[in-house]
Amino acid sequence: MMNLLKRCLLLIFTALLAAAQVSAQTGQKTPSTKYWPTQGWRSSSPEAQGMDSAKLAEAFDYIQQQKVPIHSLLIVRNGSIVLDAYFYPFQADQLHDGASMTKSVTSTLIGIAIGQHKLSGVSESVLSLFPLRTIANRDERKEHVTIEQLLTMTSNLDCRSQHEITLTEMMQSKDWVKFMLDLPMANDPGNKFVYCSGGMHLLSGIISQTTGVSALEFARRELFRPLGINDAVWPTDPNGITHGWGDLHLRPRDWAKLGYLWLNQGRWEDRQLVPVDWMETAIQVHSRASWGDQYGYGFWVHADRNPPEFEALGRGGQRVSVLPARNLVVVFTGGQFEPGAIGRFIGQSVKSDQPLPESPSGAARLAKAINEVKRPLAAQPAAPEPPISKTVSGKSYQLESNPIDLKSVSMTFSGSNEAVVRLEFTDGRIEQRPIGLDGVPRISPGGRFGLPVALKGAWESNDTFVFNYNEVANINSYSFRMTFSGVDVSVQLKEKTGLKEGKFHGRQSR
Repeated sequence: MMNLLKRCLLLIFTALLAAAQVSAQTGQKTPSTKYWPTQGWRSSSPEAQGMDSAKLAEAFDYIQQQKVPIHSLLIVRNGSIVLDAYFYPFQADQLHDGASMTKSVTSTLIGIAIGQHKLSGVSESVLSLFPLRTIANRDERKEHVTIEQLLTMTSNLDCRSQHEITLTEMMQSKDWVKFMLDLPMANDPGNKFVYCSGGMHLLSGIISQTTGVSALEFARRELFRPLGINDAVWPTDPNGITHGWGDLHLRPRDWAKLGYLWLNQGRWEDRQLVPVDWMETAIQVHSRASWGDQYGYGFWVHADRNPPEFEALGRGGQRVSVLPARNLVVVFTGGQFEPGAIGRFIGQSVKSDQPLPESPSGAARLAKAINEVKRPLAAQPAAPEPPISKTVSGKSYQLESNPIDLKSVSMTFSGSNEAVVRLEFTDGRIEQRPIGLDGVPRISPGGRFGLPVALKGAWESNDTFVFNYNEVANINSYSFRMTFSGVDVSVQLKEKTGLKEGKFHGRQSR
């Protein structure tokens, strides 16, 4: 009997060993009981995940005191959402532009394509992937530019990063991929870090070239759908190539899913969506910017922080921060702010890797803070309109050439707490929107990508009216300072994140 039992146990052990070997060879994962948020996130109190509610509430005090233009803050620890806050006028169900966080997604898609053998690896020559194109400025240095160098911002194509000059020129061309391929070399490939958004667009072109579909369609099939991300906006260039460097719009909860995928080394449920070795390599330091920050494959890497972290990062305060040692993912969206100060409160809130005793007072304080920030501030009495408001009201001003291609503008004042602005653009678009004069922005639909915009304004002096055109989820926030004199208007334009600015004039239409 004992011998029979031993033989049975030996057979079972042999079978399990063989199954494990097959699994290792095929890359298949055995079924896991770990929770995955494919169908939606579960929520938890901060204390249940070792975090302090009262300390998190202090972050909201800081945000309000400093008037930080944050749009959302979402924290996931141990796979559960412990904080999910939305700041007026941004709303919970809205998509938000990730700006250059998109670069981390493009990198992830390259990793998936390599895992599926659509590409041989990161050492593949970029030019070899476009055999039918005639490429200008072709020389030995350009022949040696690789996928890896595009990923690490070290291609050394002649890409001018200041004010994204090369990106702007690329977007003014007819064929964006050709524009980037035709650039001359500024240095030997791999020689130095130069931030180059156009290089990431080349990677999107490589995805299309090797998979036969756009990066968006490839992402929908191989990345978004498995994660349960069903709603995404990601525009294309004139030739159908998805913007590889930016403009991917997702909801904050879906940005968090990407962070959770990265935290779990590319694994989701029972599938290894992104090869493990790719994820491990992508978040290693491969290059260093002149200001000292370190870069991986489309990720900013902070290996020297305690604890180490890596980030998808976009202008204006967009972040997906991943801290593997804390099992933590933090998503920020906003309109030009620095998340670091808020991050300090989050770091201080992490008290333990084990649950803490629940804190009813801390939880109540945090819940109150979350509820308050989603509502607009109380309206203030609108300042009296100066006499010139009646003179300029309803008049259309034809404008000279300007950075936002605005053709004409007209304002209507009625002595109430709202004004109306009519904007006509050179491409034929016409927008007519309310402006809050009582300190509360007026939200109106139909902005870029169908997202709402928020406008407020005030008379700064007897002849100068200033209004703010906030694209909210599209990040950009434009200040228009309009000074009226007779039949003329002088406009000073400034976008908060530094994207565009300028001064231009206009004259009343006859």
